[in-house]
Amino acid sequence: MVAEIEKNLEEKEEEVQEEVTVESLLKETEKLKQENEKYYEHLQRTAAEFDNYKKRMQKEKEATYNLAVGDVVTKYIDVLDNLEKALLAETTDEKMKEGIGLIKKEVVDIMTSLKVERIQTDKQTFNPEYHEAVMHIEDEKYGEQEIVEEFRSGYKMGTRVLRHAMVKVAN
Repeated sequence: MVAEIEKNLEEKEEEVQEEVTVESLLKETEKLKQENEKYYEHLQRTAAEFDNYKKRMQKEKEATYNLAVGDVVTKYIDVLDNLEKALLAETTDEKMKEGIGLIKKEVVDIMTSLKVERIQTDKQTFNPEYHEAVMHIEDEKYGEQEIVEEFRSGYKMGTRVLRHAMVKVAN
């Protein structure tokens, strides 16, 4: 009988150990799940931060490129002005004038490919963001703040003004 009681006791201890073991395994599994979720969230945040970093670097790269191109193009605007003046000069050598015209066209094509465009002044209203007024006249045949004459061409690249157009403004 004592042997039977001891046997029952051993069986009960084994059952308790099995329950403790299953219970501890469930707790351990839950703990690991929470830890896994924590690492997964951290991974997602890190991936999002890296994606934002790549986008920010791309924007900075484009901005730096546009600044550099704008600075170089600004130097060539004076060359373009001189080519236009050379075309207006009177000469008997038509071949030279034609050659200058071809060079001017090539410079304009290059500037166009770099998204540089001339600031419009013809029949435009004066806008201090794009125009620099160097003369004012009073004339009733023109509207308020209407540009009458352009003295020097202005250029912009996107929203960046490379050189303001120098103009005469009415009224």
